[in-house]
Amino acid sequence: MFIRRVCPLHSRKGDDVKTYGMWLHGKEQPIASRKTFVSLNPTNEKPLAEFVAGTKKDVDVAVMSAKKAQSSWSQLPAPRRGDILFEVAHLLKQNKERLGKLVSTEMGKVLKEGLGDVQEAIDVFEYMAGEGRRLFGHTTPSELPHKTAYTLRVPLGVVGMITPWNFPIAIPAWKIAPALICGNSLVLKPSSDTPLCAYELVK
Repeated sequence: MFIRRVCPLHSRKGDDVKTYGMWLHGKEQPIASRKTFVSLNPTNEKPLAEFVAGTKKDVDVAVMSAKKAQSSWSQLPAPRRGDILFEVAHLLKQNKERLGKLVSTEMGKVLKEGLGDVQEAIDVFEYMAGEGRRLFGHTTPSELPHKTAYTLRVPLGVVGMITPWNFPIAIPAWKIAPALICGNSLVLKPSSDTPLCAYELVK
């Protein structure tokens, strides 16, 4: 799920473009805010999409949603969380061409680098998926007889993420995949320059 701020640069809405809400509970949700901003193609300044700008109240709703998801997600065994991240990597591979073109259009990279941006997301989801089998704790010798000393990895909880515009799919993936494999839920606030890339990644 993500929240967006209003950016004056994006205040104009030219052609008829789709308006996006926030992504919550696994689907797009309408929100009460009437403020919107437009994501532009930097090469020609044509509008790509319009986004509803989240308010403080919407942030609170997002955090509560993430807290609700935290309980069940953190209790899912790490190898199963890894299976889900492998599925994400597979979906990214299937959509690499489309997402790479989107990066090029919304962020302004040449297509080769846009595709590379998506490949980095694929790589990090695959790598972190494997960590589902390697979330080891430690056992250490105790100075006391008949005692065992050990550590366990436990999720931290809801993670807040703010990501920049220059790697609009790769950097969110760098943050999302490690948080998820370790059993954390999250709220993502991507750059207001590249909201559509983030939206498609989350979807």
